Amino acid sequence: MHHIEEWMSTLSPIWIYLLVGGVIGIESMGIPVPGEITLVTASLLSVTTSISPWLVASAASAGAIIGDSLGYYIGRRGGRRLLERFGRRFPKHFGPEHLAKAERAFQRWGVWAVFFGRFIALLRILAGPLAGALHVPYGRFLAANALGGLTWAFGTVFAIYSIGRVAEKWLKDFSWIALAVAVVAGLVTTVYLRRKAAAEARALRAEAQKEPAGTP
Repeated sequence: MHHIEEWMSTLSPIWIYLLVGGVIGIESMGIPVPGEITLVTASLLSVTTSISPWLVASAASAGAIIGDSLGYYIGRRGGRRLLERFGRRFPKHFGPEHLAKAERAFQRWGVWAVFFGRFIALLRILAGPLAGALHVPYGRFLAANALGGLTWAFGTVFAIYSIGRVAEKWLKDFSWIALAVAVVAGLVTTVYLRRKAAAEARALRAEAQKEPAGTP
C-alpha cells in the first residue's frame, strides 16, 4: 500500500478522483481490483494535500453506484453461467465457494445483501452481477445499491480523514511539547551541573586552604 500511496501522491487531484471512481467502478462490476485500497489511500492523501475528501467520497460513490449497476446488467444478461465462467477465470476471488457464500448472503438478507455487500470484500465484487443473475428487481436493487455506496464511500473517507487530522494535530502538538520538555530538561540539567561543579570547586578550595595549616 505504501508504494501505491507514493505513486498516487504524484498525480494531480483530478486524476485522483478519476482513479478512485474508475477503480471502484471496475471492482463493482465484478472484476477483482483494489478498490478499497485506492479509496483508503486517496482518503489519507486528502489529510495532507489539496485533495478534497468531499470529491474523493463523491467519486467513490459514483463509481460504486454506476459499477454495481453495470455489474447488475451483465449478470442479468449472462446469468449464473457467466458468473461461473468468471469463477474459472478468477478462482481466488470469484470461485464456486465465493459464489456459494454470496448466494447464501442473498438468501439471508435479500436485497439488503447489496447494501451490506458494500462493506464486505467478497460481496462488493459479486453483489451487482449476482443480483442481476438472480433477477432482483432493479428498482429495489438501485435503492440498496445507492444507499450502500453513499454510506460506504462517505463513511470510509471521512472516518479516515477525521482520524488523520486528529493524528496530524496530535503529532504536531506532541513535537512542540517534546521540544519544550527537552529545552526545560536541558536547562535544569545545566543548572544542576553548574551548581554541583561550583560546590565541588568550593570543597577543593576549602581543602587546599586547610592543607598548609596541617603540614608539620
